[in-house]
Amino acid sequence: MQTTGSKRSPCPRFRLREVVSIYFTMLTLFLVILVAALQGTAPQENYFPYKVPLDPRGLVELAWNVSYPEQVVHFQVFIKELKFGLLFGMSDRGDFENADLAVLWSDGHSSYFGDAWSDQKGHLHMDSQQDYQLLSVRRTPEGLYLVFKRAFSTCDPKDYLIEDGTVHLIYGILEKPVPSLQAINISAIYKGLQRVQLLKPNITTPELPRDMKTMEIRAPDVVIPSQETTYWCYMVQLPDDFPRHHIVMYEPVVTAGNDALVHHMEVFQCAAQFDSFPHYNGPCDSKMKPERLNYCRHVLAAWAMGAQAFYYPEEAGLAFGGPGSSKYLRLEIHYHNPLVFQGRHDSSGIRLYYTASLRRYDAGIMELGLVYTPVMAIPPGETEFFLTGYCTDKCTQVALPPAGIHIFASQLHTHLTGRKVVTVLSREGSEREIVNADNHYSPHFQVDLSPLSAGDVLITSCAYNTEDRDQATVGGFGIMEEMCVNYVHYYPQTQLELCKSSIDPGYLHRFFNLVNRFNDEEICMCPQTSVTQQFASVPWNAFSRDVLKSLYGFAPISMHCNKSSAVRFPVGRKLLKSTVRLTAKPPPHLAGQSCPPC
Repeated sequence: MQTTGSKRSPCPRFRLREVVSIYFTMLTLFLVILVAALQGTAPQENYFPYKVPLDPRGLVELAWNVSYPEQVVHFQVFIKELKFGLLFGMSDRGDFENADLAVLWSDGHSSYFGDAWSDQKGHLHMDSQQDYQLLSVRRTPEGLYLVFKRAFSTCDPKDYLIEDGTVHLIYGILEKPVPSLQAINISAIYKGLQRVQLLKPNITTPELPRDMKTMEIRAPDVVIPSQETTYWCYMVQLPDDFPRHHIVMYEPVVTAGNDALVHHMEVFQCAAQFDSFPHYNGPCDSKMKPERLNYCRHVLAAWAMGAQAFYYPEEAGLAFGGPGSSKYLRLEIHYHNPLVFQGRHDSSGIRLYYTASLRRYDAGIMELGLVYTPVMAIPPGETEFFLTGYCTDKCTQVALPPAGIHIFASQLHTHLTGRKVVTVLSREGSEREIVNADNHYSPHFQVDLSPLSAGDVLITSCAYNTEDRDQATVGGFGIMEEMCVNYVHYYPQTQLELCKSSIDPGYLHRFFNLVNRFNDEEICMCPQTSVTQQFASVPWNAFSRDVLKSLYGFAPISMHCNKSSAVRFPVGRKLLKSTVRLTAKPPPHLAGQSCPPC
């Protein structure tokens, strides 16, 4: 979805003599810098409002700003302990092959900066068009600040097109001097990947109420487990006499030094049908976690790495507290600890800003996409495999008010193999509007859409890449399992909290039967065998892959049209795709897109 005001300007045209002159002038001057001799202070922090850690060890950090009038991103890379150089850049999937790079390197005497690119073998080449423009280099007691800028679109075929959605940022640290750019061996350097949304939505910050108060929902000095992935749950109780309020804003509170470990956080409110919930502070997948905590799933706040503060529109706020509202909240933190640090303490969480001056509308959060179930799976070795979840007209007809609802924000979510996500609004059998689309997948996006009416259809499709896996990837909550979810924020609030689908499980049973007969192999389908185990037994040849794709495209769906209490609205569970009036073919917004013409 193109952000307002972000239309790309036409590329300038130069005569051949001017191009040759500019190119050789660049090569002659080439921005030779003596890094060690430069002293000064870091640029003002408020000039770079967005910030993410690039390195889990805290050695490299990126801050940036976006100028929509100039169609330019300003980057500030902070290097804590600069040795002999740094590579920073972008690529389609976070690989160092076919990447667009800004490179700072030293031969042990002088330091150099330039715009480079890598070929499909990972070899570096100087770009004939220098589009990373160095602005300043500052050394402080904390480290080195490197400031440069880059246009969204450069008309250079070797450059990455910066567009809406997730950008895969890559970095590498040079620990030894190199005689030239071409001498850098990418396979031998320390390197990494970070995913961010560079082009932030250009939304005006609403005025906040004067009587606003804050509340921090934070982990109580958790020792982050020494494993790659941990979901940590912590229960919080509001005061007994806490009255009804509106949340008007929330923001992350991340413990200093843990920026690269805290991947995402959510605050859930528990179901009001229970008078009490047990206290718990531990891993969310622990057998010691009380089963009742599974009834804490009403989302109050959700944050992912790279996202900033979230503001509600001036006419709406998210209600919590007061009669009919549970006083129990569950904080869930996803720790991503790829270097398996030990003994790291964390008290991260989310800060809620709330007011007693209730706004005109209660806001709500609705979950779209696929049900968390293993019946939705991706075969191994797939370059692009699509799964689609439906919020059908039968559900919205029953659950939404006649005047409809107004969607003002959208948060997309998949796990490790997710590559593209789109949610499309369909009315009377034809596509009307894109709710959110990301051809590189992003965690957070605020939008402004026309009303969603009763009888409309919302279709959420995800594309996955499983080339590096040798077993089927099933749907579920685990980080190695997959999701296809869009959290949409809207007003006025309704009772509809979950509008998702999966294929009818009975048709998946037919798939396993058919694969058995075709391959003359035995896939155990006895009652005690799980769907995950059955998928693990499938021989993934062309036949089984094509049959599964067809199954997901045309089999009847099992519809989940749920209230926050998990009670379903009175709509049929099993629906034919024809009743949705759209096929499950990948939406055009997920197809490969070319760069705009220059």
